[in-house]
Amino acid sequence: MKRFLSIILLTGLTLGVHAQRVLTLDSCRVLALENNKELRIAQEKINAAHYQKKAAFTNYLPKIDVTGTYMRTQKEISLLSDEQKQTIGNIGTTASNQIQQAFQQIAATNPGLAASLQPIAGLLGQVAPSFEGALNAMGQSVVDAFRTDTRNMYAGAATLTQPLYMGGKIMAYNKITRYAEQLAESQHATETQNLILNTDQAYWQVVSLTNKKKLAESYLSLVQKLDADVDKMIQEGVATRADGLSVKVKVNEAEMTLTQVENGLSLSKMLLCQLCGLPLESDIQLTDENMDNLTLPSTYTESNVNTALANREELKSLELAQKIYQQKVNVVRSEFLPTVAFTANYLVTNPSLYNGFENKFRGMWAAGIMVKIPVFHWGEGLYKVKAAKAEANIARYQLEDVKEKVELQVTQSSYKVNEATKKLAMAQKNMEKADENLRYANLGFKEGVIPTSNVLEAQTAWLSAQSGKIDAQIDLKMSEIYLNKSMGTLK
Repeated sequence: MKRFLSIILLTGLTLGVHAQRVLTLDSCRVLALENNKELRIAQEKINAAHYQKKAAFTNYLPKIDVTGTYMRTQKEISLLSDEQKQTIGNIGTTASNQIQQAFQQIAATNPGLAASLQPIAGLLGQVAPSFEGALNAMGQSVVDAFRTDTRNMYAGAATLTQPLYMGGKIMAYNKITRYAEQLAESQHATETQNLILNTDQAYWQVVSLTNKKKLAESYLSLVQKLDADVDKMIQEGVATRADGLSVKVKVNEAEMTLTQVENGLSLSKMLLCQLCGLPLESDIQLTDENMDNLTLPSTYTESNVNTALANREELKSLELAQKIYQQKVNVVRSEFLPTVAFTANYLVTNPSLYNGFENKFRGMWAAGIMVKIPVFHWGEGLYKVKAAKAEANIARYQLEDVKEKVELQVTQSSYKVNEATKKLAMAQKNMEKADENLRYANLGFKEGVIPTSNVLEAQTAWLSAQSGKIDAQIDLKMSEIYLNKSMGTLK
């Protein structure tokens, strides 16, 4: 039974060890970069800009479009009127009637001639019905030949268009999409630096609160030990109850401070887990929690400003935005310049028109040049170009303004690094003095030559010095991070 319980205990300890995750600053950064949704959105923006650039390049190439249509109409198109159809269809009857009228007129005016033509009239009377029928049939065939039968109409066309000159619009648009892709990449880099900065802030906040928790525990142990000593002295009659109450107040304050630090540490760890994409309840430990000394950063130099001007992604984004606005001026100007394009097409219709009206698909090809020349638009083009130039000037002024602000920011960050370095050196000296003061106070209290209030003051001063040292260390580290961020070298 004892062996079984030992195995269970060892298994529980092993699971507890494995449950705790040890993270370095670099591993926190990697996790944050892998799991951040904003970075994924920025990457998709890069992909979208990349494909837009590819789409813009296709404007240099010829485009082929195919269209088709079908139409059912109530009536067909007629090239002949109803009267014309009637006349042509009865042409034989009309001719026969006219011949008969001619013989009747001759008979009335010239009987002798009519008598001599009587044999011919008899012959015509014999062949008239067949002749009349033949002419009527021929006339009807002509009427049928002119019928269009356009109630069912089909049409199709394949068109090729090749831009030759579009006023510089295609070239400007290609440059804009190329700059837009670079802008998306620059914004992605900016988001990356901001995420790294937030991760570093959360990381060092956890380190700071972890050390303050240890400090609060040490201070609580000090005042608890002093409380126990004062209780013994009260029992022996060498200390008053007022001394004991003062110490107990300090114990309560130390316990409350420890609770507040523990709560702040728990929230800070949850924030770091959220940035790293870990469950908020994850038990994490940071490798720098037990760090005593920090590597001091380099002090301010003039080259920091030049480095920032060369590396800051915000400046690169504004420079690209300025270039985009300059190309937009060319796009606006191109709308009021001549354009030339080559076109070619193949047209198919049914009924076809190329061999009379036939219910067949027949087509033909055509090619030509299309030219468009804007002539008069009441100065619209001039006003739009001036508006686009004004927007380009705005982008240029914004770039110049941000450059000045970046230079100021780098200078301030460099000064803060120097100030934080001096502050840490002073905090270390204060810590040494506070340690020495607390040591003398404890010795004097044991010897009975120093009152309890002096010991409490020495402990409070020691706590303040220790806390000041932790704050100075974190301030130095954060000021170094802010300096790298301002120079664009935080990676």
